[in-house]
Amino acid sequence: MIEIPARRGVAVRLGRGGRARVINTKGQQVVDCWAFSAAGLGEFMSMEHSRVAIGKLIPAVGDSMVTNRRRPILTLVEDTSGGIHDTLFAACDRWRYETLGCRGYHDNCTDNLAAALAALGLVPPQTPSPFNLFMNIPVIDGVRVEVRPPVSTPGSYVTLRAEMDCVLALSACPQDIVPVNGLALTPTEAHLDLLD
Repeated sequence: MIEIPARRGVAVRLGRGGRARVINTKGQQVVDCWAFSAAGLGEFMSMEHSRVAIGKLIPAVGDSMVTNRRRPILTLVEDTSGGIHDTLFAACDRWRYETLGCRGYHDNCTDNLAAALAALGLVPPQTPSPFNLFMNIPVIDGVRVEVRPPVSTPGSYVTLRAEMDCVLALSACPQDIVPVNGLALTPTEAHLDLLD
């Protein structure tokens, strides 16, 4: 079991057919999720392309997310979290926190991705929009989006299966200004279990 520390990120290599379980340990923690082709980080899981491929905004069990080259990269094979995730919001970054009134540096998912990949000796060519696990961003009246607390519960999880050799990166989102991580506004750790 690998801890994804509160406000930090981790990255692992996942072979084709390998399964990774992302556990919402305390229940209200959003985990940004990225996947990059092991053959080259220029091919990566793309939310824009995945929404087209699956024909919906929120992937469900059996759906495969695809890359920017429209090839399957991760399939959602289990979900005990209530099935509410987000494919619309970009990863938080220093500028997001500045717009929320933060002065000085604030931990963020964009920097967490870069640090997690750097630990494997890798540099992302860009920060793709993540698959925001457990994040609750409903579309209101088909037009507006709203930030709401996650519906996930302690110990709930999603299991992802790699459809190609890839690098999986995860960030326990540091958001503590809006209720992305629950009404307590307190980021917590999550866990990663590599099943195969």
